[in-house]
Amino acid sequence: MSFFTILRHLLAILLLPFMVVVVIPRWLLRGWALSDTYWAVGTPVELIGRVAGVLIFLAGFSLFAWCVSLFARIGEGTLAPWDPTRRLVAVGPYRYVRNPMITGVVTMLAGEAVFHGSRVLATWGATFVFINYVFFLIFEEPDLESRFGEDYRRYKANVPRWIPRRTPWNG
Repeated sequence: MSFFTILRHLLAILLLPFMVVVVIPRWLLRGWALSDTYWAVGTPVELIGRVAGVLIFLAGFSLFAWCVSLFARIGEGTLAPWDPTRRLVAVGPYRYVRNPMITGVVTMLAGEAVFHGSRVLATWGATFVFINYVFFLIFEEPDLESRFGEDYRRYKANVPRWIPRRTPWNG
């Protein structure tokens, strides 16, 4: 992979998922510190919540990283709408669900909410899901149909948007 390609991916990640998973949650935790919920310090529940939060976060990060690598290798593009894939990605986790990258990001947000015991971060995660649902309906799916035509329509008809299939699609 060339330096320019790596730079394109880093820029897309810094401007999108990094903002969603790092910047906005930190801002929310600071801004709502007095009214948010947290684990009771020094309790077994806090330890369990923190360990569970880290494990959930790492699962989401792994899925996200896998999807980004597929976008780079198979799709020849990035996750950013201004630098989209040039080829339809319908391999790996994309054989089960159309938006596994968003699932990865939401899982990271859930991990953060569990880690902190934060109702505010859980609300941000739900808000992020809603924003993406609307974005996919209005922009993403029509754009994919216009770029990939019948291949995307066939993929869309066989692979669910959010809830994974039980078996991989072999289109």
